[in-house]
Amino acid sequence: MLDILYQDDALIAVNKPAGLAVHRSKMVGNAEEFLIDVLRAQVGGITYLAHRLDRATSGVLLIARSAGIAAALGEQFMGRDVHKQYLAVVRGWPEPTEALIDYALPGSRETGPRRDARTSYRRLATVEVPIALGRYPQQRYALVMAEPETGRFRQIRKHMAHIHHPVIGDCQHGRGDHNRLYKQYFGCHRMLLHAWRLRFSHPVTGAPMCIEAPLDAAYQALLERFDWALPAG
Repeated sequence: MLDILYQDDALIAVNKPAGLAVHRSKMVGNAEEFLIDVLRAQVGGITYLAHRLDRATSGVLLIARSAGIAAALGEQFMGRDVHKQYLAVVRGWPEPTEALIDYALPGSRETGPRRDARTSYRRLATVEVPIALGRYPQQRYALVMAEPETGRFRQIRKHMAHIHHPVIGDCQHGRGDHNRLYKQYFGCHRMLLHAWRLRFSHPVTGAPMCIEAPLDAAYQALLERFDWALPAG
């Protein structure tokens, strides 16, 4: 059963689990189940994706109950009227503590044309763990809030890797040695990127909406282990 965060006659917001593919695509490969099929079986009726999340990413995902609603939500995303806040655990301590990453990115094909891409981030908390790796006796990690202004393919993952602070658990753009450390020492086998909050206008009423997705047990356990707290408001 999917965790439904909000539901009315126009739209549904679900807390997508990490590792669950949203829909069939060439990027996904041979997945056994897809979120859109699971949701249709759970709520009944026709459903349309309003946007997408990477398979490895968890968090708020909007689903429309009609093609018209999907188009209206799509216009908000395309018009950059949707405010997205992601939580990510990254290697190292990003400096400065707040910054805008303005670095053009290609689409799903790395050889494709690059388009403008901007992500703001804010460092929320840091930790230093006494585990030797490579030539360092201790390892530094940070919790950051990332707010993408554009919606390019794997934007946050690529931008954090670009500034040498890759997301933990990212197999494509991250560091395998640190990903293995989290599996071995912390029992964490997921990518630590979570679509935490989504702010938008309701496509029917125009009312301001703010949907927040709680962290799963693995992500929450890390926050407690590192004595990290999420920001309020």
